[in-house]
Parts: sequence; C-alpha cells; structure tokens
Amino acid sequence: GLGACLGYCPEGAIAIEERDAKPFNEEATKVHLTELKKKEDKKLPCGCPGTAVRSIDKRATNDERRATKTESELTNWPVQLMLVPTEAPYLKNADLLIAADCVAFSYPDFHQDLLKGKALIIGCPKLDDAGLYVEKLVEIFKINNLKSITVAHMEVPCCFGLNHIVGEAMKLSGRKIPLKEITIGIQGAIK
Repeated sequence: GLGACLGYCPEGAIAIEERDAKPFNEEATKVHLTELKKKEDKKLPCGCPGTAVRSIDKRATNDERRATKTESELTNWPVQLMLVPTEAPYLKNADLLIAADCVAFSYPDFHQDLLKGKALIIGCPKLDDAGLYVEKLVEIFKINNLKSITVAHMEVPCCFGLNHIVGEAMKLSGRKIPLKEITIGIQGAIK
C-alpha cells in the first residue's frame, strides 16, 4: 500500500464532504456521452505510418517448433538508455546492441539472434528526446572502448531515427566504431 512508498500513512489527506448536487439531467448526459464518443473515434492527428493501427494475422503455429524454451541472453541492467550509467562496467570493450523499444516484442528470436553476446541499450526515437539520446551516446562512445555497435529498429519511418541518433553521436564522439543496422518488420521478420 501507500505506506510502502512513504513509510507512513498520511492523515487528513482526504475529506468527505456532503452537499446538495444538481438534479440528474438524462438528456444532457446523453449529449455529453455522444460528444465523448466523437472524440474517441477521431484518427490520430499525425500522418506517420508507424502509428497506423494494424491487426497482424497469426495462423496457428507449430507447437513442436517451440517445444524448448529460449533462455534469456540479457547480461546487463538497466537497459533503458536514460537509466544506463555512461561508465557502466558492462559497456567496457563491449559489442553493443542499441535496439528500439518495440524490437524485442516484434522479433521472436531477439535473444538468440540479436542479443546473444552483446550489452543492450534500448530506447524509442519517436517518443523520447533525441537530443538527450545523442548527448548520452556521445559520452558512452567516448568513455568505453566499444568493439561494435548494432542498431536494431522497426521498419516504420519514425523508428529509422535511431540510426540518425547513433550516427550523430558517433560523429560528435570522434570515434569510428564498426556499425551494423538491422531492420525488423512489423510482421516479426528481419527485412
């Protein structure tokens, strides 16, 4: 409960107040609900294809193919770029995978094919601050003697921003680190 965060339960934070309310107006309620429904039905304001709503048809998969469970290949924590210390020991002399947030959810063999043997950093070029990402990566590239960088992103246009962020950080860091790009389709395959 609340005490786990604060260490105590605050008192007097909530007060119960009794007062007269306006009479219920059924017609006004219907109008209000209709207006809310109209707002919900609107399409997203941006025209980015990456935000287009899609259903992905998955036919019954062969259960025998997935008879064995895959082990996690994650060797570091935290993984979110903004939480990773620039001098984290797991970044020293590492092969680094910088993956867009959606990649691990979209690509079923993420751990075996992309993550195995690499340190991981994740982020979203669309929803997060690209400028802060560049600054942080510049420091990571300067401080750590990275062996290689693999950038894995989704096929949607906004996700290609991760390549630009990494490229800009590489340029500003003055480092020339071997760089590989992998694009994952929304159907879950490497493009």
